[in-house]
Amino acid sequence: MQDTHTLNIALIQMDIAIGEPDTNYTRLEQLLNEAVSADVKPDVIVFPEMWNTGYALTEIHDLADKDGARTKAFLTDFAQRHHVNIIGGSIADKRGDQVLNTVYAFDRQGREIAEYSKIHLFRLMDEEKFLQSGDQLGRFELEGVPAGAMICYDIRFPELARKLALDGARILFVPAEWPHPRLHHWRTLLMARAIENQMYVVSCNRVGTSGTTNFFGHSMVIDPWGEVLVEGDEGEAILRATIDLSEVVRVRGKIPVFEDRRPHLY
Repeated sequence: MQDTHTLNIALIQMDIAIGEPDTNYTRLEQLLNEAVSADVKPDVIVFPEMWNTGYALTEIHDLADKDGARTKAFLTDFAQRHHVNIIGGSIADKRGDQVLNTVYAFDRQGREIAEYSKIHLFRLMDEEKFLQSGDQLGRFELEGVPAGAMICYDIRFPELARKLALDGARILFVPAEWPHPRLHHWRTLLMARAIENQMYVVSCNRVGTSGTTNFFGHSMVIDPWGEVLVEGDEGEAILRATIDLSEVVRVRGKIPVFEDRRPHLY
C-alpha cells in the first residue's frame, strides 16, 4: 500500500422494516443509487447491521437469506455496475438449520472479499437464543489496505479490535443496531477503539423504531486520533467522509503504542 491512499466513504444510515426483507432490499437499493449519484462518488459504501430482516428473531429462520444468496447476488451486481466497494452491513444469514449475523463485503469487481459472522451475541436482545455465533475473525483487504470488521456488541470487547489491529488493520468497519439509551456508550467505545488502536473506525448504525426499541443512528467516521470526521443525527441519511490512510502511519509513528506494548506482562 502506498503511503498516501485516500478513500471516499458513504454510510447508509437507514430505517429497517422489521420482518420485511422485500421492503428493506427495495429501500436499500434506492439509497445505494442515491449514494453513487453524488458529485464525489464513494469508493466504499457501508450499511447497518441486520438490514435485511431487523431483529425479527422469533421469525428469523423463515426470513433469513439462505446462504446469503439473495444478498450476494444483489450486492455483487451493484458493485460491478457502479465500480464501488461495498461493506454490506450484516444480514440474517441461514446456513443449514442455523442463522448467523453475517457481514459480506465486495470489491469494485463484485468479488466477495470478506465474510464475518458476529462472534459476541447480545443477550439483552436474546440473540443467543436464535442465532449461532461466528468463530472466525473479520480480517480482509480493501484495495490493498488491511481492514477488519466487527458487529455492534463486538465493540465492547477491546481484545478483538486490538487483535485486528495487531494483524495489520488500518480501518475497522462496524455495522450496528445500537439503541437508546446507550448513545454515550456507542460514541465513547467507538472513539476508544480508534484511539487505542490508532486506526480509522467506520461505524454505521440504523435509525427508527422496532417494537419498543428506538435506534439513534449517530453513524460515525473516526480518525486515528479519535477525531470524529462525520456523525449522523437520528434520521435517515447518507453520510460522507474522506479518509487518508497515511494518517494511520503518521499517528502510529508519533505515539509508538504498538512498539511500547509489553504483552509478556499482560
